[in-house]
Amino acid sequence: MAILEVRDVTYRYETKYQTVDVLKGVTCSFEEGKLYALIGKSGSGKSTLLSLMAGLMLPRSGEVCFNGRPTASLDLSRYRRENAAVIYQSFRLFPLLTVSENVTYPMELRGFTGKSAREKAQRLIEKVGLPQNVLHRFPGMLSGGEQQRVAIARAISMDSRLLLADEPTGNLDTENGNRILDLLLELAHRDGYCVIVVTHDLDIAARADRTYRMRDGMLFRA
Repeated sequence: MAILEVRDVTYRYETKYQTVDVLKGVTCSFEEGKLYALIGKSGSGKSTLLSLMAGLMLPRSGEVCFNGRPTASLDLSRYRRENAAVIYQSFRLFPLLTVSENVTYPMELRGFTGKSAREKAQRLIEKVGLPQNVLHRFPGMLSGGEQQRVAIARAISMDSRLLLADEPTGNLDTENGNRILDLLLELAHRDGYCVIVVTHDLDIAARADRTYRMRDGMLFRA
């Protein structure tokens, strides 16, 4: 059964000067245990679709459904906090918080604090392949690849089964990009996450379990 479904979704940006139909009847579904790549040129609608799946906004028409329930019927703040973890190209770590504090932050929002939260952060840092000595460092002291791994650890600290990644390798060199892709595939295949990656990286598309291509607001199986 699909954990996430997009059903005939449309979306339109309107300004005083123009109206742009960004999504035009998009339909697709996503299952746990797989990594999906969503590719396409800039302006094709990829980021808008990701934002809808993340609950950052609602479709103009159609539905985005999580475990069979339309996001329009959900508390979107809670949905984002508990169910839809987003990994950003720019990492979006808190620069004045240590790695440990960054990873435990989502847990604290859900009332999971203290020693148990710190111990979980330690386990997650190990899981993403970083040494324990990074826990007390600040993001600015880490390389781009290390920061992205911290961002992934923070995302999976939520215990969400849905990971949405926006160009997660875009700011990384080839070696670190491959490490991040290996980690995302491991999270999908070994740990059962549903991982959806918006990307221009054709290596990700080549290794994904399924690839969709966005073109002019429409979605095609690649």
